[in-house]
Amino acid sequence: MNIRIYVVSFIVMLCAPVILFAQQVDYSVVSVQEESGTEFTKITTVGDYVCMPIVNRSGSSINWLSNRILDISYEGTHIAYLSCRNNTVNIFIKDLSRQGGSVQRTNRTAIGDFSYSPDGKYICFSEQRGNENQIFQTSSDNGYVCRQMTSDNQDFSPIYSSDMKLLLFARQERMGVSIWSYNVGNNFLSSYSSGMNPCPVPGEQAFLCVRTNASGKSEIWKIDYEKGIETCIIADPDKNFTSPVLSPDGRWILFVGESLLHGNGFVYPNTDLFVCRIDGTGFAQLTYHAADDLSPVWSKDGRFIYFISQRGSSDGTANIWKMNFNY
Repeated sequence: MNIRIYVVSFIVMLCAPVILFAQQVDYSVVSVQEESGTEFTKITTVGDYVCMPIVNRSGSSINWLSNRILDISYEGTHIAYLSCRNNTVNIFIKDLSRQGGSVQRTNRTAIGDFSYSPDGKYICFSEQRGNENQIFQTSSDNGYVCRQMTSDNQDFSPIYSSDMKLLLFARQERMGVSIWSYNVGNNFLSSYSSGMNPCPVPGEQAFLCVRTNASGKSEIWKIDYEKGIETCIIADPDKNFTSPVLSPDGRWILFVGESLLHGNGFVYPNTDLFVCRIDGTGFAQLTYHAADDLSPVWSKDGRFIYFISQRGSSDGTANIWKMNFNY
């Protein structure tokens, strides 16, 4: 998968409603038969201008932007997302406990992805600036003063370790993408292994990440950088898997995967949500909709999943959706 971000295509393709193969698939329904027993609730409206991650289709092949553009606050009461307004991409916050608009948290130009810190005090994000992608930190309460963490590189997908001593991120380098860390205490940078979409494993010096194999398919791996053990968790010779997120109890991995819809004389490649246990067992597909389901996150109690999708919209507008998790 090609995960490098270019500023022009990122802003245009992330923000615009996208309908592909409009004559063949129907986005307007909220759910499909295969999703019976799962309740879907729309969290946002058209006026929230939720960004839709890039999805590129070619025949039966599909690639998508796997970066984290949705996250839940420390208390679980607010959801943060990327919104495209006035030709800029910024972080907005929405109160989940009541109806109403969203509050703008940053005032930047082209934010690419972000995440909350474990204590809820900060938001770290990447932003395209010229030919570089840099990582910044800002207050989760007032995002207008920012601390720059990296420079002079293509850095993205920042996320704090559970003890907040390290800021993990992905760096695009000449030979591929690698997982790096920024030590908050001494400002040291360290390189760990190839991969992207880092997701720390609480209580361990380890993280989940996505790696591309020799055939070009993306797999989910666990990297224990204390013991030097690297384990492939999920792989399929015919499918890509990205964006791993651990459940609050550490038992489940939620991720995005590739699927195929078959219709009257056509094959439609799609993105859906999947889960497996931390050891790779219990693999299950959660969504089957023709719309693209992307950037999933858990609720703080692990009972629900939030994600971005065009489902329920005939014109392909993206919204944030909530679904129950019954496993």
